[in-house]
Amino acid sequence: MKHLIISTGLAAAMALPAVAETLQIGTATAQTGSLAYADAPTMKGMKLAVEEINEAGGIGGTTKIELIEKDVRSDAAQTSIAAQELADAGVSVIVLPGDSDPSLAAVGVVSSAGIPAISTVASSPTLPEVGGEFMFSNFPGDNVQATVSAEWAREQGYETAWIVYSPDTQYTTMPLYFADVFEKLGGEVVGRSTNTIGQQDFSAIATTIASQDPQPDVVMTSAYEPDFPSLLKALRAAGVESQIIGSDGIDSPTTFSLGDVGEGVVFTTAGHATPGSALEAFDQAYEAKYGEAPETIYSAVGYDLIKVIEAAVLAAEGSTDPKDIRDAMAELENVQGATGLITYKGTNGMPVRQVSIIRVKDGERELVAQPTPDPDLIPAPRMQ
Repeated sequence: MKHLIISTGLAAAMALPAVAETLQIGTATAQTGSLAYADAPTMKGMKLAVEEINEAGGIGGTTKIELIEKDVRSDAAQTSIAAQELADAGVSVIVLPGDSDPSLAAVGVVSSAGIPAISTVASSPTLPEVGGEFMFSNFPGDNVQATVSAEWAREQGYETAWIVYSPDTQYTTMPLYFADVFEKLGGEVVGRSTNTIGQQDFSAIATTIASQDPQPDVVMTSAYEPDFPSLLKALRAAGVESQIIGSDGIDSPTTFSLGDVGEGVVFTTAGHATPGSALEAFDQAYEAKYGEAPETIYSAVGYDLIKVIEAAVLAAEGSTDPKDIRDAMAELENVQGATGLITYKGTNGMPVRQVSIIRVKDGERELVAQPTPDPDLIPAPRMQ
């Protein structure tokens, strides 16, 4: 299989010493449990990238990649244990789950061991700030996604919004960022509701919103599975007709299988395949390997994660030393991934990546826009 994408640093690989070596990447990800809907497809994208690189002779033609996999079962304590086991095994990079909270459970391990860690799809911009110099993320930040969705909402003429968020996890801070930008652009946030992760009954929240006269133009939430389908069904059953705006956390087959209740939902995510795009090429390569099209953007983002590590090793002149890879990763610019260009230079470890706005239409994915947010509007990272 040919390389699907050529990293910006590939040319530099020609000068690498011809020494056969193996880069061991430890994956402490959630292959089962509540976060598996994100991490399982991410792993499939990672394996596609590893296969391509190894079939081409390895990174720079010399360094094969070996994945050492551990399932943390969506549990924070298990993530810390798995990260320690991987550090003890001598891996060069550790991949952590697609949520900030279990990833943060491994901060002490990766910092003490001096091993760079990168979360699969965690989007909280506070993750690398709290995690320190060895912690990276791999997804557009919540504050950036919220800016894009708030700008879109105001452009549609929506004047009022209601946000639903959970204080249980940093990921669900996104509606707070949305509220900041929406009000900065002249909109009014007329109400806020909170929920717990795993909440079964959203009828009280739905009834409250439905009773507003007039109802808010927009309901924005970053709830994800299994909460989001329950919330959405409760809102529609209560008669809430507001535009629902969600987050990348609902970029899964479940959202597109909800039938009429899911129609018209808009959410932000990391990419959309347009004709001739790198993402379209990725989708074709994925289908050739697995016999089916990818069901979520997370697979492409997993592919990108390996391309970032490949670019860091190339920039480090082929070194597999964790500190060298960490330093190189922090300076990467315009790494070509399946979803677009990825830059870490000048950031705190939260990458600069493109954001796409998607609408559910006839149970399918419809591209609404791929805007570049106004930097002056992007809120600073915040803890709840």
